[in-house]
Amino acid sequence: MSADVRALITGFLVRHGLAAAGDAVRCLPLEGGVSSDIWRVDTDLGTVCVKRALPKLRVAADWRAPTSRNAYEWAWLKFAARQAPQSVPTPLAHDPGAGLFAMAWLDPGPHPVWKRQLLDGQVEPETARAVGEILGRIHFASAHDPALAAAFPTLANFHALRLEPYLLATATRHPDLAARLNALVERTGSAQIALVHGDVSPKNILAGPDGPILLDAECAWYGDPAFDIAFCLNHLLLKALVRPERRGELLASFEAFAQAYFTEGRFEPRAGLEGRAAALLPALMLARVDGKSPVEYLRDETSRDTVRRFAGPRIASAPRTLGEIARDWLTARGEPAAEPGTPR
Repeated sequence: MSADVRALITGFLVRHGLAAAGDAVRCLPLEGGVSSDIWRVDTDLGTVCVKRALPKLRVAADWRAPTSRNAYEWAWLKFAARQAPQSVPTPLAHDPGAGLFAMAWLDPGPHPVWKRQLLDGQVEPETARAVGEILGRIHFASAHDPALAAAFPTLANFHALRLEPYLLATATRHPDLAARLNALVERTGSAQIALVHGDVSPKNILAGPDGPILLDAECAWYGDPAFDIAFCLNHLLLKALVRPERRGELLASFEAFAQAYFTEGRFEPRAGLEGRAAALLPALMLARVDGKSPVEYLRDETSRDTVRRFAGPRIASAPRTLGEIARDWLTARGEPAAEPGTPR
């Protein structure tokens, strides 16, 4: 860390009463940040987490996004903390000029990353159920609110961070699906329904002792909540390729998430919202193979081809329900599909 960055962080913390003047502030860069610099900062007053958005993301592709997203992530965090205070880190301070915010530090010991648990084969449907419940609650609390919509004029950010690198980049790799993917971008980008997190991925969720904790809302946008649903469920499906012995638990997690979400998210008829999520889900599956941000754990071409063969026809002709996709995925992985209502 450069002396200038250390001085920037120190000054920010002192101004907001999170460090005392003259403290020997210790900053430890945290690994795993693709789109932001993140530090654990120890001061004489305690430990906090500080975050700053990067103009160019740390991926192989040339992927840039406005750093103003730091301010909107802070705004999402503040809103979510009012709706589900145990489900996000406590927001502490924000400096829009410096592009920094501070939040409570969460000890990794009792707060493992959900992605790591899933990849290690520790699949607990109750965690997925709780994530669906939290997300549905936040969407419900924010739905159809013109003032909140005006506070998040972030379609340009969302386009740069999600619609372009995921759906449009995938369309260039699959010209036969380009019209359908472009239509999904148009429909998703034109919606103004609820406050969307934009990156509800297991890598951004801690499995805390009091329930899941959502992190990294850099893509926050007032738009279509179907995106959050599909984005999270996509990861539960893809993990079945690396943990085939946990397919049953992963699909149970998929169903638990959906059930809990739609119980909480009662801001529009389920059929319309679920239909939009079901249309996005196969597109996002393909995007995590052929978009700008492929998942790192699908290393072999056989697994990637499995996703392509599954997703392509369902992008061309979208399923109407999420359950249909889940049952088809089981069949594609060599298991018979269960009849509706049949225990797995």
